[in-house]
Amino acid sequence: MNLITIFHALVLLTLANGAPVIAKRLLGNHFTHPLDCGLNWFDGRRLFGHAKTVRGILASVFACGVGGLLLGIHVHIAIAVAVAAMLGDLLSSFIKRRLAIEPSGQAFGLDYIPEALVPALVLTHMVGLSLADVTIIVIVFWLGAAALSPLLHHIGLRDRPY
Repeated sequence: MNLITIFHALVLLTLANGAPVIAKRLLGNHFTHPLDCGLNWFDGRRLFGHAKTVRGILASVFACGVGGLLLGIHVHIAIAVAVAAMLGDLLSSFIKRRLAIEPSGQAFGLDYIPEALVPALVLTHMVGLSLADVTIIVIVFWLGAAALSPLLHHIGLRDRPY
């Protein structure tokens, strides 16, 4: 178990998942082109929903790139974490749309696990995380995000308290 690597992974995950929220607050309705271009799946529902935007992906990659530099992590590793976190988030959104859960609607487990698990699995190949490391990252991220979400809502950074 490498506690420094786990810490770095958690910081990058926080940056990857927090940057789109901050970008939305800073930029308002600018650059809100939805990733799914408004397309629907076979079930008639949007692929991801209006909340998944190009702005969010770019903010995530930028924040992780800068965060990686500040942490002394190779930029390509930090950017891989951002891309993997956003892929996990898109997977979650895709599944939630199939389950008829509205964008930003709550789904226990689907809200935080994929966006931590996918990048943690990517890091197993890039920096040699163990299964125990991956498990710790996912659990700590999940619990931390669930605990901080109501506070972030209270101070106006999140639209909903979950």
